Amino acid sequence: MSSDVDFGRPMLVLRRRRIAVRLERRSVVVCAVLVLALAGLAVLALMTGSYSLGPGEVLSALTGRETGLMHDIVVEWRLPRVTAALVFGAALGVSGAVFQSMLRNPLADPGIIGFSQGAYTGALIVILVVNGSYGQLAGGALLGGMVTALAVYVLAYRRGVQGFRLIVVGIGVSAMLGSLNTWLILKADLDQAMAAATWGAGSLNGTSWDQVIIGGICVLVLLPAAGMLSRPMRQMELGDDAAAALGVRVPAARLGLVVVGVALTATVTAAAGPIAFISLVAPQIARRLARTAGITLAPAALVGALLCLAADYIAQHVAPTPLPVGIVTVVLGGGYLGWLLFTEARRRL
Repeated sequence: MSSDVDFGRPMLVLRRRRIAVRLERRSVVVCAVLVLALAGLAVLALMTGSYSLGPGEVLSALTGRETGLMHDIVVEWRLPRVTAALVFGAALGVSGAVFQSMLRNPLADPGIIGFSQGAYTGALIVILVVNGSYGQLAGGALLGGMVTALAVYVLAYRRGVQGFRLIVVGIGVSAMLGSLNTWLILKADLDQAMAAATWGAGSLNGTSWDQVIIGGICVLVLLPAAGMLSRPMRQMELGDDAAAALGVRVPAARLGLVVVGVALTATVTAAAGPIAFISLVAPQIARRLARTAGITLAPAALVGALLCLAADYIAQHVAPTPLPVGIVTVVLGGGYLGWLLFTEARRRL
């Protein structure tokens, strides 16, 4: 039912016993439209390929009424890739929302401030030096991302951490790690170097159910953790002093947000490589669609999933030759970054 309190915009209040959840009506509508768009695009991706299928055939394969070749095409070959795009895109959207909200800066993207490069470095060491399993790859990516986050935080600390200073330090650390990653690839065997370079572009090629299940479990654990931290995250948008006055334990909340954000990025990096710019673009598009005062997690997750799935569809079926999804996201995200920098500079004049 509707809320009796005027919040300046239409609200929905869901009550169950002593628990009440307040939702902005426009955000609910936007999320519903995004879910419908995701469902339609997912069905289109399952239909499209060298062996084209109709919507009825796809639904029959998904419900188990089709067996044999058609079942293998939909369930074993195409569905893992579509599921990975949805899950990993949502993870990147939430990760970007966490950092942009916490640092109060639309440029606070895990890729720009070096956390994605750190996760890539950790995973690259596992691939080229240890030649480890997927579990070790995920652990290496997480460790690399956390060490990079700690280094950036320490280098940017000066009577507290300011968002702009952290971004500048993160850009420098990201450039250094990029050079290290290039050196590691150049020193590796040719086959390993080619595989690592392709994976480093951010690719969903060859995604299996094992990667989707392991990565999906990690994401499903981390998303509720991000949701639990969303309230202090929104309060920290007012500034550390104001958040502390409202009862937020700022250092603990910031540490939790950094761990969750880096873990989401590292999970995606371990499974598909560093897929760039989705975590930068998705939260800002979601905020403009929902017209919220700050960045909210659910619309950012859905926009991230839609962007990743759409970019992968373009990379596979629209481009003249199949490409890694990361190349498409770099092209789209680079244009968005240029527009964002232009509008921010113009607003400050």
